Amino acid sequence: MADRPLIGVSTYLESGARWGVWELEAALLPAGYPRLVQRAGGLAAMLPPDDPERAAATVARLDGLVIAGGPDVEPVRYGAEPHPRTGPPARARDAWELALIEAALAARVPLLGICRGMQLLNVALGGTLVQHLDGHAEVVGVFGRHPVKPVPGTLYAAAVPEETAVPAYHHQAVDRLGAGLVPTAYAQDGTVEAVELPSAESWVLGVQWHPEMGDDVRVMQALVEAAATDSPIKTRSTRTSPSGV
Repeated sequence: MADRPLIGVSTYLESGARWGVWELEAALLPAGYPRLVQRAGGLAAMLPPDDPERAAATVARLDGLVIAGGPDVEPVRYGAEPHPRTGPPARARDAWELALIEAALAARVPLLGICRGMQLLNVALGGTLVQHLDGHAEVVGVFGRHPVKPVPGTLYAAAVPEETAVPAYHHQAVDRLGAGLVPTAYAQDGTVEAVELPSAESWVLGVQWHPEMGDDVRVMQALVEAAATDSPIKTRSTRTSPSGV
């Protein structure tokens, strides 16, 4: 691609990160994310938490959006009480990333949700989450692998048509699907591992695993290819904010 599509990736916001002699608050992202975007042919841009009111103007400058993995979505976002195993909230991320998702859906900007990002996509569309399940994060701090099987005829199956082992680390999952979402891949235990919006007018996919921790670029490549394709609905001029961000 002569002009690499600009792919925004949401980031963590941590109170204390260490590098060199420093320990400071930091907006950060595991290097696997930008590297995967780059390997797939895109240009990666980090999107740290910001005022949700700026989400639409931010998305207008992007060709594609990735909502990264991270902490549990706060249960209040889907009308539930916290489970004892649910982690502490990341309210700034929740608010910012929900606004980014809503803006991307409204503007029909290609969207990929990864792990937490898939769960947040489901919540943004009115769905709920299973707050704890076993077997998908077996060793603390270590990514495991398990097979996922695609549903034929879906966006995910178009990118990855065969059953494949994926890197995963999560203890929550989709429960009730959000409006319009359909499941497009499953784990062997029946856990929904991918969801998408089946629309010819937009490219929206969520995967429960972490493609940035593996060697398979096909999911990210599908996003980048969708981001590189202008249409009468989604032209570059409509994605450019005249007033800036």
